[in-house]
Parts: sequence; C-alpha cells; structure tokens
Amino acid sequence: MSDTTKIPDATTDFRTEHDSMGEVRVPLKSYWGAQTERSRNNFKIGPKASMPTEIISAFAQLKKAAAYANTDLGVLTVEKRDEIAGVCDEIIAGQLPDEFPLVIWQTGSGTQSNMNVNEVIANRAHVLAGHTLGEGKTEIHPNDDVNKSQSSNDTFPTAMHIAAYKMLIDVTIPGIKKLRETLKAKSIAFKDVVKIGRTHLMDATPLTLGQEMSGYVSQLDHGLKALKNTLDHLAELALGGSAVGTGMNTPKGYDVKVAAYIAQFTGLPLRTADNKYEALSAHDAIVESHGALKQIAVSLMMIANNIRMLASGPRCSVGELHLPENEPGSSIMPGKINPTQNEAVTMVAAQVMGNDVTISIAGSNGQFQLNVFKPVMAVNFLQSARLIGEACTSFEQHCARGIEPNYGGIKKHLEASLMLVTALNPHIGYENSAKIAQKAMKENLTLRESAIGLKLVTNGQFDLWVNPANMVGSL
Repeated sequence: MSDTTKIPDATTDFRTEHDSMGEVRVPLKSYWGAQTERSRNNFKIGPKASMPTEIISAFAQLKKAAAYANTDLGVLTVEKRDEIAGVCDEIIAGQLPDEFPLVIWQTGSGTQSNMNVNEVIANRAHVLAGHTLGEGKTEIHPNDDVNKSQSSNDTFPTAMHIAAYKMLIDVTIPGIKKLRETLKAKSIAFKDVVKIGRTHLMDATPLTLGQEMSGYVSQLDHGLKALKNTLDHLAELALGGSAVGTGMNTPKGYDVKVAAYIAQFTGLPLRTADNKYEALSAHDAIVESHGALKQIAVSLMMIANNIRMLASGPRCSVGELHLPENEPGSSIMPGKINPTQNEAVTMVAAQVMGNDVTISIAGSNGQFQLNVFKPVMAVNFLQSARLIGEACTSFEQHCARGIEPNYGGIKKHLEASLMLVTALNPHIGYENSAKIAQKAMKENLTLRESAIGLKLVTNGQFDLWVNPANMVGSL
C-alpha cells in the first residue's frame, strides 16, 4: 500500500465498498473506503506527492476533539466517541501511515483527504470492535459519526492551522533561535576585530567583525518577531463554520467547545475563529505567516552569502573568515573545501521564496465562500517552515559555531584599503583627501606615501588621524 499507483490484479485482493455514487472495489486489507479509492484512481498526479503526515495528524486531532464536543453536546454517544478517539490516537502516534495514500493534487477543498480520514477511522474502529474488515455494517459511520458537525470546508483549514502552528513552534522558531544565539555569541567574541567594510562590493570605511555579525543577529531578531506576531491569527480555527461559515448542522456552542478540546489535545493555544466566513473563504493567516517565513528566507540568503564570500579563497579571494571543513569539495581538485552549509541555506531560501509566490497566488483565489487551493497552500507552508527550521539548525551546527576570523587576511585588506583616507576629511577636506586616494591608486602607493608625497599631512599627523580602531564607532 506504500505504492499508491499499484492496484492489485487478483479478484481476491479486493473488497467492495459503497458510497453515494455506488460500488467501488477497494484493496482488501486497506482501511480506506470508496471515496478514498475514487480519489486514488482519479488523481494520479505526482503519485509520490502524498498529503503531509502533519496534516493527517492534525485531522486526527480535530476528529477526536469533534467526537468529544459532540458527546458533550448530546449528539454522539460516549461509546462512539471512545471508538473514534481510539483510532485517532493510533493515527496521531503514526501507527497507520499507509492508510493515507491521497496526493496533494486533488480537490482544492481537500474533501477527499477529509473523507480518507473519516473512512479509515470508521473501518479501523469496526475491526477493533472485533469485526472483519469489509463484512457487515460498520457501527461507526464515516459521515454521520466521524464527520458529525463538520464539513471538509472547515476541517481542512483547521488541520492547516494546527499543522502550521505546531511546525512553527516545534521546528522553525527553535532553529532560528539557535542560529541567532550563536551569531550573537560570535558578534560579542569578535567585537574588537577591526576589518575593512565594503559597500557596492567596493572598499569602504572600517568596522569590526562583531558589528558586521550584529547586523545578522538583528535581521533574525526582526524575522522572529514578525513570525511570532502572526501566531495569534494562525491560532484561529475554522471548525464550526460547516459548509459556508454559517455553522449549519452543528449544535449550539460546538465551535467554542471543539476548539477548546483541540487546544487541550495539542497543547497549543488554539481557539475558534472570530469570523468563520473569513476562515473558509480566505487563508490570510497562512499568507501572513508565510510572508514572515519569506522575510526570514531573504535574511538567510543574505547572511549565508555574505559569510561564504567573506570566507572565499582561501588564498585568492576575500579570505577574512575561516569556516569549518566538513567534507571534500571536489571530485577532481584534491584538498578543495567548499562552503556547503551556506549553499544549502541559500537553496532553502530560494525554495521558500518560490513557495511564497505559490501561497500568494493560492490565497488570492478564495472565490465567494470557499478557497479551493487549500492543499497546495498547506504543503508549501509546511515545507517552508520545516526547511527554514532545519536549515538554521544545520547551519548553526556545521558552520556558524565554527566561524573564526582569518586575522592575516583581515589585516592585509585593512592596511591596503584606500578608504581609510576618509579619516582625513575633517582635517584636510574632501578634495584633498580624494587627491591622496587617487594618487595612491594610480601610482600603487600606500595612503601614507601618497599623503606625505603630496605634502598634505605629516607622518605624525597621519599616525594620529588615520587609525582604523578609531573609525569603527561604538555600536
């Protein structure tokens, strides 16, 4: 069952299931039913692109919560609640991984994945009750019991929010924090390492390596703040909105109660959405949160690229940083070491930026009461959130924590820079300072040689005024 495109040939490998459209032959030992099988055969698009396990787990959480809420409100028996909850716990524990074969590229509401979960729960409960799969009427009905007080239109966005929130809390934010803390420690450790600055990829005035690193820390600080600010919107759940947001066929108070159960079961501060119409027809919370992920991706692209350029060389380029040597870098050039962690981070950043385009397009297509791009939004969001968290963790472990200054390279560039002449501006003026720099460049002189040769400063004045350590400020 792990290969979702393979359908058994032997008649004995099948059983017959029914839905509102009639009979369907289903693999004999699978817990899914007719609606899942129809989707499995109708959407053979990217057969390995299965619905993420995080979405399936979130579905199990909300189905369990719905069963408890329905029982509290008198529309489901305790016995059925416990049977549904028991299977949900198995799904949450990852015990039925092959029972969810549907691909991302299906109906835009995710209806078939909702029914996939409903059918698996109903049929698995039937077996756990001591019956044979496919024989007799199941005591738990996938629509009337497992899906009670629900619609795919409110369950899928609820699963999206549960999965997205959990991924951010468990993977993304911890990974970013870890990298941020390491870069912060480096900025402190390197606070007195004076180096040349660069603007427009050209020499500029000096700063310290610690100051340079502090800029990266600030970028991650702002990214984390932006991401955390989106969590409140992401915490709103659509469940209880039913088909179009009106809550049709749900008992009074169900939306608040089911959200409370979801919060209890997940340990996350989730709550019912203030406006269910927005929760079904627009997915602005996903767009907003992914926008923060894109911001972090932009920062990571810059940080990783800057660090690898500063480390470029080791002898024939900038060469101001030493990076950890993790693996051979060439199959033909012996001894070559490449900044592979930096390259991985920049590829992740590129993927996240691309995912943001997909999510933006998908989020803008909520026509009337329903957005029908839910699966692709969920998949791209979860990929981005996981990639950023894991890339930050890997980069911190295998690169950032091992960064060290190349003092020889830093000193060479600092002493060779013509832009130290900027320190003379207050004393001899911009025009005279420019003459010194231009003469030094044209005649391959040091700034000192050029300045003294032009008789614009004395040797003593040059020592007093052109001191890189005095040019870096206090930040």
